[in-house]
Amino acid sequence: MKRTITHLADGRELIYFDRRDDADRSAIDRRTLEPRPVASELRYDPLTEEWIAMAGHRQTRTFQPTGSANECPLCPSSDTRSTEVPAYDYDVVVFENRFPSFSGNFGTYQDVGGLSDVRPGVGRCEVVCFTSEHSSSFSKLSDDQVGLVMEAWADRTAELSGIEGVEQVFCFENRGEEIGITLAHPHGQIYAYPYVTPKTKLQLGAAKRYSGNLFADVLAAERAAGTRVVASNELWTAFVPAAARWPFEVHVYPHRQVPDLAALSEEERAAFAPLYTSVLRAFDDLFGVVMPYISAWHQAPVRQDRELAYLHLELFSIRRAPGKLKYLAGSESAMGAFVNDVLPEEAARMLRSQVDH
Repeated sequence: MKRTITHLADGRELIYFDRRDDADRSAIDRRTLEPRPVASELRYDPLTEEWIAMAGHRQTRTFQPTGSANECPLCPSSDTRSTEVPAYDYDVVVFENRFPSFSGNFGTYQDVGGLSDVRPGVGRCEVVCFTSEHSSSFSKLSDDQVGLVMEAWADRTAELSGIEGVEQVFCFENRGEEIGITLAHPHGQIYAYPYVTPKTKLQLGAAKRYSGNLFADVLAAERAAGTRVVASNELWTAFVPAAARWPFEVHVYPHRQVPDLAALSEEERAAFAPLYTSVLRAFDDLFGVVMPYISAWHQAPVRQDRELAYLHLELFSIRRAPGKLKYLAGSESAMGAFVNDVLPEEAARMLRSQVDH
């Protein structure tokens, strides 16, 4: 793998990840861009003990261009059009988000009164383009291409973990208009947070109180039961959790406990690709329509409880049936109390039949 660092017209960093050592990445960004926005401000909610980012500059971010590659800012540039990627082709590329929720470009932050503390939203937000093919998807990537994406994820996890003030690195993909994506090109994002996220705190708190290895025991129990296992190989298992919140939800665990993507072995990275893409294809084949989903890597915090954490991926869709979506209504949105419309065992059976098919 060849890794090349360059910069966009407004100073943002861009990194190419290539299979070929002779890939030419000398193209420059020909655009004239506005100055980069200052970092968001974080406000503390004393009732939930959570930090909320206020990022008004994100209101101006690109939203649903025509859907054509001719308007897509994530496609390669050409002689007649400049995009976020100056090169005329690429394998995998990562660059700093133009409209970040967190960054190191600080402004001024005033006391807002009340019981809420205010501090700068230190961190970094990056975009990961999985392929230059606008009409592709993660499920269509070759095993080698998935492997290159994983190399990028691991590289960025290690690099972003070294930024002062960053406490957790989150790699994820939002897919589908129903999820709320603003760009259709196959891509994901990476957030380097200045705090440990609420869900990670909950999971690690439960692991700390458990009289054993909670994550490993959950994996072992699901593998032993088998009824909710969707797919598996020697190094990974994908299963529907017994208490799934979403109609179709799959968790993917490596059989070896590691804290983050950077700690996976070459064999584990290679074994992940065919299993994961088979599950994604099963999602799409389930109802014969594109399945909107969120795919989220849960990694250990940078500085605390790393020995408790267990790297895993949580994949879920809001589609519960053809033409029907699972909306977060009163119980879920207001109280955080989920009601699932699909039995996890039935969801696993349906997905398993598509993987086997």
